[in-house]
Amino acid sequence: MKKITTYDPESKSQDLIHENIEKLKSLFPEIVSEGEIDFEVLKEILGEEVIEEDEYYKFTWAGKAQARREANKPSTGTLRPDKDESVNWDKTQNLYIEGDNLEVLKLMQKTYAGKVKMIYIDPPYNTGSDFVYKDNYKDNLKNYQELTGQVDDEGRKMTTNTESRGRYHSNWLNMMYPRLRLARNLLSDDSVIFMSIDDHEIENLKKISNEIFGENNLIGMFSIRSTPNARDYGHIGKMHEYCLFYSKKHNLTETYHLPDFNKKFKYADDLGKFNIHPLYNSNEAFNIENRPNLYYPFFIYLGEEKDTNGFFKIGLESKENSIEIYPPLSNENGIQFVWRWGKDKSLKNLNKEIVGYKTSENEYRIVQKMRTSKKVIRSIFDKKSVSSRRGTAEVEKLFKRKIFSFPKPLNLILDFLKASTINNDIVLDFFSGSGTTAHAVMALNAEDGGNRRHIQVQLPEPTDEKSEAYKSGYKTLTEIGKERIRRAGNQILDDLHKQIEKKQNELDKLKKKGDDEDKIESLTIDINEIKERKDKLDTGFKVFKLDSSNIKAWSASTENLKENLLSQVENIKADRDKEDVLYEVLIKFGIDLTSPILKKESGQNLIYAVGYGALFICLDSKIPVDVAQTIGEWKKELEPYSSKVVFKDTGLDDVTKTNAIQILKQYGIDQIRSI
Repeated sequence: MKKITTYDPESKSQDLIHENIEKLKSLFPEIVSEGEIDFEVLKEILGEEVIEEDEYYKFTWAGKAQARREANKPSTGTLRPDKDESVNWDKTQNLYIEGDNLEVLKLMQKTYAGKVKMIYIDPPYNTGSDFVYKDNYKDNLKNYQELTGQVDDEGRKMTTNTESRGRYHSNWLNMMYPRLRLARNLLSDDSVIFMSIDDHEIENLKKISNEIFGENNLIGMFSIRSTPNARDYGHIGKMHEYCLFYSKKHNLTETYHLPDFNKKFKYADDLGKFNIHPLYNSNEAFNIENRPNLYYPFFIYLGEEKDTNGFFKIGLESKENSIEIYPPLSNENGIQFVWRWGKDKSLKNLNKEIVGYKTSENEYRIVQKMRTSKKVIRSIFDKKSVSSRRGTAEVEKLFKRKIFSFPKPLNLILDFLKASTINNDIVLDFFSGSGTTAHAVMALNAEDGGNRRHIQVQLPEPTDEKSEAYKSGYKTLTEIGKERIRRAGNQILDDLHKQIEKKQNELDKLKKKGDDEDKIESLTIDINEIKERKDKLDTGFKVFKLDSSNIKAWSASTENLKENLLSQVENIKADRDKEDVLYEVLIKFGIDLTSPILKKESGQNLIYAVGYGALFICLDSKIPVDVAQTIGEWKKELEPYSSKVVFKDTGLDDVTKTNAIQILKQYGIDQIRSI
């Protein structure tokens, strides 16, 4: 039975350096010499791909090497559950994590790598007065514990990053760089990340993002009219800020169109309203050289009767009094365009979704009927609903007072969510602030019936003692964020309830009249659909808080040696309970923190079954061999694909360990650990 200790790699967060080294060894086995990597051999293999000149394009700053190393350094911390501050603990799939996001992102690596579909962050803009995370490259967990008190080890306040302190931009870059590297690991291959920023660091954020995500994965940059009226001071009235939009892998990226409520249609047929758009592909990257199967002729039949909209009938075969039509050449470079559809698809849609059209310049075109009332997300946001003032008002409405300054507006995040997520996607915000992202996820799920999950991470930064928030009893930003999510969830549920009541009243009136059966049926369907969305809406969240490991670290000091030895007999810290240890085990094994957890008593002992039997845990101080038998029978009942078992090491003597292992093996369980 292998023991999980503070020295065991499994007792730490994911060791990215070790994993990357193993990948290199697997790809290039010839670079391994006596278990180590021979870098000179690797350079020979890579050949011309290695840059050795002194002068080449790169972006660097004071502390970059340390920041890169920090991203790969594992965390020895853990996340402790807080049920009292959570909502709907047993059923929710959402997480709210309090702690320094650098350490939290490290702890998330095993469990959530490659699973997050969308990240949105609104990091500190480095204006000089906003909070800047101080990273101590020796011990970030200790540093976090100092930060939560808002003083360093010499008692200095740490709430600003003014230009007068030196390394102004470098400090900000050293804060952002490792966090973005870790965040990229969590993204799925088809995912995206949105990053809000203003003039202070837009160039630097773009440069490090190009390095981390790749220039080819920059989808675009949004300009957001955050201030409806210009601030008339200085030399320019600032009205906007930015949001960078990157993908994980551009060729696999999935995005979705947004509703266009102002869409107007010029034409209509039996299937509904539509506009028209040329069928040829106007992107020069797709041309006759690389898409020859998309270059073929259509024929417009001038001799046949036009349809009710004045469009010509078309076909793929020549007829008397017909015109042959090919895609045009590009105006800029004379490249031969091709069609967007192949022959088979065109044949199925002739004179239904594609028709012939004569332009005002008397040119003939093949056009597609465009029936959608949606559009691609636009690069400019100039609606009043995306202003900072609107975001402030939304929070003020929930709290009945001005509790948070300039939170991101709901509609901005809603548009980002609609453009990048569907159904069961996971959404992460590791600069959570007031909790707008969580609010938006719940609102969108309520609107379209989705099951998107959100993960919020926020440092419990103290509020200003002079602020309205502090006077109202909110001592940290996390207290505001959690309360905002609670209130927003209740508000959304209340709104759905009001929608049901309104439609039910309409339905009751129609039933009394006894007519309009179609309207009665339509309203009944609407009511049932809203009820279904309301019943399944997840407005809860599990709260976890960053802390040091629950397992005592061994002290090699010769002082107080007797006390050190005795303390290791009970290797779990005295102020930690079973569930603290339970969730640390989940983190170490890479199991989702929202996994269902069942409990079963075996005599005086308590057994946990995580993920319907993927993991069984017993953390009692005295564990008889009967517990192993109970676990085996429970595994047989739950029928998991495979199972692991974790016992508290000091809970079993040597004989019990041996017998327990043999019993569990009879039930097909051979992955047995102790902690």
